[in-house]
Amino acid sequence: MTARITVGALVAEFLERCGVEMAFGIISVHNVPLLDALHRRGTVRFVMCRGEMGGTHMADGYARVSGRLGVVYTSTGPGAASAVSGLVEARFAGSPVLHITGQSATPLANRDLASVHDVPDQIGMLKSVSKAAYTVRTADSALGILMHAAAEALTPPLGPVSVEIPIDIQLAETDRPAALDGPILPRPPIIAPLPEAIERLAAAVQAARRPLLWTGGGAREAGTAVTRLAALGIPVVTSWNGRGVIPEDHPLCLGPLATTPEVERFYEEVDLMLVAGSRLRGHETRDGNLRLPTRRIQIDADARANGRTYACEQFVHADATATLVALADRLEGRWNPAPDYADEISRLKTEATDAYRATLGDYAPLPSILRDAMPRDAVWVRDISFHHTTWANRIFPVYGPRDSIYSVGAAIGTGMPLAIGAALAARGRKTVAMCGDGGFALNLGEIMTVAQEQPDLCLLIMNDGGYGVIRHIQNSTSPGPNYYDALLAPDFELLARSAGMPYWRATSLDDVGKDVAAALEHRGPTLVEVEMTSIGPFAPKFQAPTYAGKK
Repeated sequence: MTARITVGALVAEFLERCGVEMAFGIISVHNVPLLDALHRRGTVRFVMCRGEMGGTHMADGYARVSGRLGVVYTSTGPGAASAVSGLVEARFAGSPVLHITGQSATPLANRDLASVHDVPDQIGMLKSVSKAAYTVRTADSALGILMHAAAEALTPPLGPVSVEIPIDIQLAETDRPAALDGPILPRPPIIAPLPEAIERLAAAVQAARRPLLWTGGGAREAGTAVTRLAALGIPVVTSWNGRGVIPEDHPLCLGPLATTPEVERFYEEVDLMLVAGSRLRGHETRDGNLRLPTRRIQIDADARANGRTYACEQFVHADATATLVALADRLEGRWNPAPDYADEISRLKTEATDAYRATLGDYAPLPSILRDAMPRDAVWVRDISFHHTTWANRIFPVYGPRDSIYSVGAAIGTGMPLAIGAALAARGRKTVAMCGDGGFALNLGEIMTVAQEQPDLCLLIMNDGGYGVIRHIQNSTSPGPNYYDALLAPDFELLARSAGMPYWRATSLDDVGKDVAAALEHRGPTLVEVEMTSIGPFAPKFQAPTYAGKK
């Protein structure tokens, strides 16, 4: 006789069978059957966050570090809406996140009856911010929709997928599907490059003497192939989201120096740029005004990338890793770079790094001080702050493809929740999260999630008494005093004490290095506050954003 199970139990077993070990979220009126079933099954750890926005960022951070599916549970209406910020960020970052939310009972949903948490067209809201969104309308259809949603989240271009399940469907019973014994997600095979495309690609590189490879997040798993190409003499630059594909201390890795003035001038001498798995984001290319080499070839598993930002003379619609492996196979023993090209790259790297460091004023030593205080394999998480958008994204070395986590969509307040998920996925590696005091305040409640879950996480708070980035934007766009940029911050020592966390206050750059090193000696969460008013103002060379119609 076939066993009968509720849809709530089916969801819990599905996640377990898919290898999910951890989920994040908040229990609420319209997801109790789902989470009750998850607890009864007892195989997936549930992390209780303090807000749906924070929980969704945690699932995102977990997915980025683990390379696995991140899962978040939210409630209906306001709860699902609170997750929107996290879903937007996960879509920016290309993170495979499965968002499971409730819905009003089927007879009440989407009728504007003002039942609890009901908002008309919740699924429309979720579709607008997710890669895709689905409604489970019958118990018998639940497994198929879940399998499709998880597979879609994990299929390039990766992204968040939402599934809403009405409360009556969560409680409904169905025959336990035999497919639950070993579900095979319907993921399509990787898109292999056509042989003729590889031939054209290899021919173009063989005809070049000064090529350059730009890798993005879509080439994150291509480290072996990229290392082989670098060994042939092809230097590498990366997008901010594609950092660490090869260690950034590799002599031919220019890493995130891709957008510095020195490297931009160097592009004039590059005779071919290969762009692999990168969106060439407007945020990093001055909205398409960064002057890239004239000749470009783009490799991407997403056909929509062709011509989306920069035009290219050849577009290879294929998986970036598979294509770079095939290219390395084709080039080894058959190609040599221009003489002294490697030496030129070494000089360029030193010049660009030194020039950028010189813009940092009193804080010029900080990147090296902090890097020396952290283990080589530490996970490096950042919230949006001046320190993040300047040196942390350019001259702080990253050594692994899943070591650098930041707000790709440039939203403030993501740092601590991203870091919680990242630290819980890091499996013994240390995690450091650098946040401004303003950004930290946006998800302040999640410090109690840190206290409850005890991740191995050092929170590094750069306290300048407000929104430092906004202050500089105000100063660059209009004269006069600043408004609305100064915040009343908590007493971080008392805050740390309330969460049971060891605390240090750094009042000099030397203190930062010593205090972070001391914090990382502890197992579990710690907090280091950097009192920037004691060190000096942080006023690097700043380029104001451009606005439509502004000359």
